[in-house]
Amino acid sequence: FAWTHVTLLITVTQSHLVIQNLFEGMIWFLVPISSVICNDIAAYIFGFFFGRTPLIKFSYFLAQHQYFVCPVEYNSETNRFVTECEPSELFQLKKYSVPLLLQAVLGWETVNMYPFQMHSIALSTFASLIGPFGGFFASGFKRAFKIKDFADTIPGHGGIMDRFDCQYLMATFVHVYITSFIRGPNPSKVLKQLLVLQPEQQLNVYRTLKSHLVEKGILQPSLRG
Repeated sequence: FAWTHVTLLITVTQSHLVIQNLFEGMIWFLVPISSVICNDIAAYIFGFFFGRTPLIKFSYFLAQHQYFVCPVEYNSETNRFVTECEPSELFQLKKYSVPLLLQAVLGWETVNMYPFQMHSIALSTFASLIGPFGGFFASGFKRAFKIKDFADTIPGHGGIMDRFDCQYLMATFVHVYITSFIRGPNPSKVLKQLLVLQPEQQLNVYRTLKSHLVEKGILQPSLRG
C-alpha cells in the first residue's frame, strides 16, 4: 500500500507539475531540464576538462521567441491551442548596472539582460545543489526493490526514468518557484472570464470595480443632476 502511494507520488504528481510548467511556457521546461543535463555532464567530465557550458546563451536564444515564453492558451475562434502573446517583462531586454567590483574585471559598466536570466540563476543553483538528491532517492527506490535500473531502454544507462530521476524533483521546484515569484494577475485571462459571465454578473463586477476606483481617487464620482 505504501509503495503504491510512493509510486503514484513520483509518477502522477510530478508528471502533473511538469505539464503545468509547460503550460506556463516552453522555456520553464527547457531551461530547468537543460540545467540538470548540463550539471550531469559537467560532473562527468570535470576531471578531464575545466570549463563551463554557456547555458545562459541558451536561455537568451529561447527568450527571443514567443513559442517558448508564452503560456499555452485555448483560442475559441480557431478551436486550437496557441502560444502567441505580448512577452512579459521577464522576456524583455533591460539594462543593468554592473557592480563596481566587477566593472574593473569585466570592463563593462552596464549589461543588457533578460530578467528571466536572473531567475535562471536560482534554477541552475537548485539543479546543481539539490537536484542530484532526486537521483539519490531513485537509487534508494531501486535498492529497495533490489534492481539496478528501472529498465534497459538505453544500453548501459537504464531506462528513460533513470535519465529523468533528477527532473522530477526539479519540476516540483520550478512549479513552486513560478507560483511564488513569477505568476501574477493576468488581465487578459480576467477579461476573458468576465466576458463569459451573464450580463447581470458583468454589471455587478463593473459597479464594484467602479466603486473601488472612486474610493482610490482614480476615477471622479459621476455627477447626477
